[in-house]
Amino acid sequence: MLQIGILSTGIYLPEEYLTGKEIAEMAGIPVRVVEEKMGIKKKHIPGPEDHTCEMGIIAAKRAIVKAGIDPLEIDLVIYIGEEHKEYPLLTAGIKLQEEVGAFNGWAFDVALRCGTTVMALKVAKSMMIADPDIRTVLLAGGYRNVDFIDYDNPRTRFMFNLGAGGGAILLKKGHNENLLMETEMITDGSFSEDVVVVSGGTKNPITKEAIDQRLNMLDVLDPDGMKKRLELKSMDNFLKVIRESLRKSGYSEKDISYLAILHMKKSAHEYVLKELGLSESQSIYLEDYGHIGQIDQILSLELALNDGKVKEGDVVVFVSAGIGYAWGATTIKWGKGE
Repeated sequence: MLQIGILSTGIYLPEEYLTGKEIAEMAGIPVRVVEEKMGIKKKHIPGPEDHTCEMGIIAAKRAIVKAGIDPLEIDLVIYIGEEHKEYPLLTAGIKLQEEVGAFNGWAFDVALRCGTTVMALKVAKSMMIADPDIRTVLLAGGYRNVDFIDYDNPRTRFMFNLGAGGGAILLKKGHNENLLMETEMITDGSFSEDVVVVSGGTKNPITKEAIDQRLNMLDVLDPDGMKKRLELKSMDNFLKVIRESLRKSGYSEKDISYLAILHMKKSAHEYVLKELGLSESQSIYLEDYGHIGQIDQILSLELALNDGKVKEGDVVVFVSAGIGYAWGATTIKWGKGE
């Protein structure tokens, strides 16, 4: 059987950050709500040079150095960062390919909001299996959707955790370590227009009036309706993708050693762990980082490795959710293959 393994990962976090206290002051809500309910002690925000693709470039260079490979070995670059980037129509993957020196490969961008990394792992693995010429793949990108948060808008309160950063993963065919197993995805289009930036697209072009009305910021068009519909599906879909990813990989939830899960409110995080029979020590709650979109899973894995929470032979599961709505999970067998 053809094995696809993770060679290395890379993370970049801006130096600047907002504390839970500062967020509370800007939003006019109690600090306790921000820190305990929303689970934000602090979150990284972009500095003047922390552009979206640029943060992915830094993370990618770190992953390449860590793996000890020549960038010329990279056959494919998949950009996993946000569409909100240096220029509206920039193909960031090609820019990233150039900057890291992957001159022998080719590149493209993928997007599934905060579900992008998990989805891209599935895309990359499928392409590596199908194409004998694709042996080494770099997934990298940045995220700074915090730019779209209006702290005066209570409808977007559940997104006050959005932050900034970059992440990268290097995959290699025939690498019998840190094996990339199976991915499960669910998308539900009934939520596709619930969370949007109203102005700036073809429907409502950007104008001075639109900016004055804050229509260039994230908003929730039907907050009550979305909340009711999401409550019926969201937690079930989290558990469904995790269990199905494990099943397709030959495991069950009893085999999970570590859950690399996105940042969300504390009660939801605890619920997922409880339903899977996991202890708090089998995950890391990203309360000191906030939600860096699709970078969360890479960050969580790096933190876990540094803390000794992921060891040889462990079963690691990446879990994501993104507006649209999309849920995804990928199973990884850490360490040397059998």
